[in-house]
Amino acid sequence: MTGPMIFPPATCPRLIVKVGSALLVAPDGSVRRDWLAGLAADIAARTRAGQQVAVVSSGAIALGARRLGLPKGGRASLEDAQAAAATGQIALSMVWAELLGGEGLTAAQMLVTLDDLEDRRRYLNAAATLGRLLGLGVVPVINENDSVATAEIRFGDNDRLAARVAQAAGAQGVLLLSDIDGLYDSNPTTNPAARFIERVERIDARVEAMADTGSASGMGSGGMVSKIAAARIATAAGAHLAIASGRVDRPLSSPGRHTLFVAEKAASARKAWLAGGLTARGAIHVDAGAALALAEGSSLLAAGAIRVEGQFARGDLVTIDGPAGTLARGLAEYDAGEVARLLGRRSDDHAAILGYAPRAALVHRNHMALL
Repeated sequence: MTGPMIFPPATCPRLIVKVGSALLVAPDGSVRRDWLAGLAADIAARTRAGQQVAVVSSGAIALGARRLGLPKGGRASLEDAQAAAATGQIALSMVWAELLGGEGLTAAQMLVTLDDLEDRRRYLNAAATLGRLLGLGVVPVINENDSVATAEIRFGDNDRLAARVAQAAGAQGVLLLSDIDGLYDSNPTTNPAARFIERVERIDARVEAMADTGSASGMGSGGMVSKIAAARIATAAGAHLAIASGRVDRPLSSPGRHTLFVAEKAASARKAWLAGGLTARGAIHVDAGAALALAEGSSLLAAGAIRVEGQFARGDLVTIDGPAGTLARGLAEYDAGEVARLLGRRSDDHAAILGYAPRAALVHRNHMALL
């Protein structure tokens, strides 16, 4: 798919642009300033045309590793990555502020962790800040706070972070600039006959099977798997997502081939947040009958539940898994121990089993998002 512009301002009032490490940082660890200046000029042109743009920027660890002389690009250990991120982030922010400032734009830094967007209250606070900055004409430059994130509480790649930011910002489009120009039916680096996929209307098992986990540059942390995961989050929230190559000057204004993942009909903000969640405290497994009832809009009743996994409390996010895989995400009405006691039992039996007046469902449909 080619065209004069991906996500033009007239049809996409608010756009999230993710920039990969390999585009920002040269192999020797220096900033690719000329390329970045071109992107800043593109952002300025779109801002003048009325589009609000936020940037999700990788590169802090790569920049910090060079300055600290750390091996393996700063990724030899968690401690090295955290130190590199803390050192590189300030350099990264200075470059963005300088180049955007040269175009007459004000930059703002937002550093977030996984918990900031998984906890509902913190998510709403982040969304409010993001919305206010964009409304003021500021260009937020967002990155994961890798200096404090650990393996257990991190996004791990900025593709999914960009999709969650788009959800929080109410954006209509997400553009993932990378070292590859889109999705292929197999890895084009190993299969010269790989077929390019221009448009994806629905992300299913066939599309997911096309993904490859490798990062072509060896510098980033994500591959096509993370980009498809990001597309699933973005499209469920009502935003289109495109994967395009950043290996051109002025990537927002140069025509080029790209893969477009088409947005679904937007769910409510709360259900989109639930669907886009990346962490879950546990899982409730259901039988085929319950799976069918959920697809028709019912709450999850204990009678259709067959197994419980994990340790979760009431109000925690859990997945609901059927015979064919994960069906939904939702907030548990009972803790894991109570769910285990109620498996397969009718609602009328709950009070006798638990010793108190029960809630009607294990997960209520109002607090559930189908996937």
